[in-house]
Amino acid sequence: MDEDSDIEATLTVGPTDRAMVRILVEGAGFRVPMDFEPDEADEIAEELRLAAEVARGQDRGRTGGKGPGNAGTGKPGPRRGP
Repeated sequence: MDEDSDIEATLTVGPTDRAMVRILVEGAGFRVPMDFEPDEADEIAEELRLAAEVARGQDRGRTGGKGPGNAGTGKPGPRRGP
């Protein structure tokens, strides 16, 4: 995950006409459509949310701030909201 790349691509996410969620990655010379059941899409969304939380914590660690929860450990932090 930490390797740099010069590949440019666009990412599009949306529902299909078959009640699936499609993630479409397109770039110069390639097109990768990936369809997921709605429950799988929810799991992917949660993984993205947790990765963003960890990344925010790592950024705050470099600047001296405190990140949320267990940032940098891969473990979820405390739940927020109602």
